Amino acid sequence: MASQPRQIFILTGAGISAESGLGTFRDRGGLWARFDPLTLATPEAFAADPDTVLDFYNHRRRGVIAAAPNAAHAALARAEAGLAARGGRLFLCTQNVDDLHERAGSAAVVHMHGELLKARCTACAAVSERRADIRRDDPCPHCGAAALRPDVVWFGEMPKHLDRIDAALAESDLFVAVGTSGAVYPAAGYVRQARALGIPTCELNLEPSDNARIFDAARYGPASAIVPDYLSELGL
Repeated sequence: MASQPRQIFILTGAGISAESGLGTFRDRGGLWARFDPLTLATPEAFAADPDTVLDFYNHRRRGVIAAAPNAAHAALARAEAGLAARGGRLFLCTQNVDDLHERAGSAAVVHMHGELLKARCTACAAVSERRADIRRDDPCPHCGAAALRPDVVWFGEMPKHLDRIDAALAESDLFVAVGTSGAVYPAAGYVRQARALGIPTCELNLEPSDNARIFDAARYGPASAIVPDYLSELGL
């Protein structure tokens, strides 16, 4: 690995926000251990029972609003600014639907699974900021149709910004995954993609992910501790 990489691709997952009080999904005791994703996170579930699905996401939205960024989020924001100052770039791709990266100061965040604090109209496809609860009869601020849903990617739907993500990965000289399960594709495949391109890879996680063996290097512990330490070693 270069001592001072200039083009760093960071992939973050639920583990980075866990210390901010936001639940993970696939860990023991995570959201999908307590709730059936097929009844809450698919287009079919929304069509069958929109009130229950909206209530679930309203609860999650309120949790995001109440949460605060932690030291790992702040460290990534500092690294983004530090790399830019020396002519480089930190590409921050997150699987998370919260806005903690932005509130920590990250200027350019790519949300491949959408954003919980936005709503999308199923009638006109317009996307709008949304901090309040979504109810089935709420009108779209653009077309007026009562057709709002959370602007998040559900099971069976295509993640967002895939071409942009692939292009950024190909231009990187370091790939780092932070707090990911290694179980959700296509994100879980990015480490193999990076290695095929000859890019060094590192996992920063509370414990080994499902694909931990693929990484060149790893650090394990709370994200709020290991992420700032690792970036500091890179001069960031």
